[in-house]
Amino acid sequence: MTVTHEAIETAVAGAPRSATLDKSLRRRHVEMIAIGGIIGAGLFVGSSASIAAIGPAVVLSYAGAGLIVLLVMRMLSEMAVAIPGVQSFPDFVRLGLGHWAGFMSGWLYWYFWVVVVAIEAIAGANIVHQWLPMVDSWVIGVALMAVLSAVNLLSTRSYGEFEFWFSSIKVAAILVFILVAAGFVFGITAPAGPTWSNLVAHGGFMPNGALPVLGGVTSVIFSLVGAEIATIAAAESPESSGTLGRMTATVAGRILIFYILSVTLIVAAIPWTTIVPGESPFAAALAAMEIPGAALAMNIIVLVAVLSCLNSGLYVTSRVLFSLAAHGDAPQALVALDRRRVPARAILIGSLFAYAALAASILSPQTVFAFLVNASGALMLAIYLMIAVAQIRLRTRIEKEAPERLAVRMWFHPWGTIFAIAAIVTVLAAMALTPKLSREFFASLVPVVITALAFLAHRRNARR
Repeated sequence: MTVTHEAIETAVAGAPRSATLDKSLRRRHVEMIAIGGIIGAGLFVGSSASIAAIGPAVVLSYAGAGLIVLLVMRMLSEMAVAIPGVQSFPDFVRLGLGHWAGFMSGWLYWYFWVVVVAIEAIAGANIVHQWLPMVDSWVIGVALMAVLSAVNLLSTRSYGEFEFWFSSIKVAAILVFILVAAGFVFGITAPAGPTWSNLVAHGGFMPNGALPVLGGVTSVIFSLVGAEIATIAAAESPESSGTLGRMTATVAGRILIFYILSVTLIVAAIPWTTIVPGESPFAAALAAMEIPGAALAMNIIVLVAVLSCLNSGLYVTSRVLFSLAAHGDAPQALVALDRRRVPARAILIGSLFAYAALAASILSPQTVFAFLVNASGALMLAIYLMIAVAQIRLRTRIEKEAPERLAVRMWFHPWGTIFAIAAIVTVLAAMALTPKLSREFFASLVPVVITALAFLAHRRNARR
């Protein structure tokens, strides 16, 4: 597919999502959606496994993964400003690489988030079950999904408001933790003085060597994805694409600093050897600081993070499905909007598949559900790879035909993007060669192959 100036103008003029969906999200909503997409249970709980496996050097793993995500968000910012009206990243991929890439990136992203919705529902159910042991976890999971599905069906504005407050609570919790932990680490509140020695006192900064640090990027990067949701939500905001484009990478950068800073303070506050995988390292650090009610507070914050991701997951699956239908890559009935200009059918379809994944977690946790989770492991990296290649093609064409559109530019073009591509390929190779992660890598090839075959069948039917 040749990307021409006319093709870009046609895409802008024919962008169906921004012309039909309700533009009720404000800038504060989109900002918090970007923040909420990054800060989830993966930080508050999932980071424990990475710390236990890598040691204090896990901060380098987070820095490496964060750099990849930040570069991808900068690419999306450049394209959002240069091609106003086409904020959704699957549409950028479609425009840069062709119909096949838009089809595959859209459906793979939809699948990824359907599985995430089920995972978050299970995590939330387990937390609530601790407080309501008389209610089965699966019942709680179904109830949580039903409530947040209703929020999404109510209106786009209701989704934005819920996500704004969910994300505000998460950001406030991290800021409070950073202040409290910093006081302890610097010796202001610690009885024995500064605790920075924990970074090297238990086997050194890299107790297991340098290789696990690189391998750790493959696991922590999945807790950092989600900021790209803002590019999808931007299509339902009256703000200019330039404003939203400039904001996206900036917000992602700030939150990545929160990630790296909070993890650094954890491994400096307490010995990394005391952190138990599966248990919140934030709670462990607060307990070591003798903060009363730390466990309960962290359970509440983790629940908020889970509900936030669940809320955003239901939103993004419906909008991606709506966009696919608008391009003829999904049943046309999904383009229909209700009287509140919400794609209710797309929301219900996404919820239905998420319910199916939730049922699989109950009926076949070790087989079907384990496969669904593993098969989503490397998908975001594959999607990021397509975004990077599409950005290079679009940037080259725009520089020749409409350079005035490049108000926001990818850093060090083309080397910044080439570096991101090399980093993503390296991470994928590390996944394939690491025994604990190879299952996820090869399982992820299954939905990729199925989606490619589905596209070939779709194109053949279209030709007929």
